[in-house]
Amino acid sequence: MSLTSAAEDRLAIRNLVETYADAVFRRDAESWIACWSREPTWNLAGTVIEGRETVLGAWQQAMAGFAFVAFFSQIGRIEVSGDDASLRLYTHEFLEKQDGERQRVLGQYDDKLVREDGAWRFATRTFTINKEWPA
Repeated sequence: MSLTSAAEDRLAIRNLVETYADAVFRRDAESWIACWSREPTWNLAGTVIEGRETVLGAWQQAMAGFAFVAFFSQIGRIEVSGDDASLRLYTHEFLEKQDGERQRVLGQYDDKLVREDGAWRFATRTFTINKEWPA
């Protein structure tokens, strides 16, 4: 049973989303992986990645392909039930590859979160590209 109010949970989840986005902008792998649960699953447009070290490695490999990444997000909904929550998050990314090619991606995350050690973490993130085009 949750020891916090619904408003406190929603605020903590919003803080998690902001921390995640900030870590992407700063390419801070330690802060980024700290947003994930102990046993995460990341579904990137159909490619399923499981396990904390594997998820981190996939992110680091992806980020190495970009000279610049800007990651913006907007929460669509948050639903909390005890120590579990679901989240819909819309994203807008500006990407510049190492070769200078630029693109914009509008996407959506459908997430399952868990409360671990008193903090909200992403347990499962499922990303879908809604629209993609050159920047």
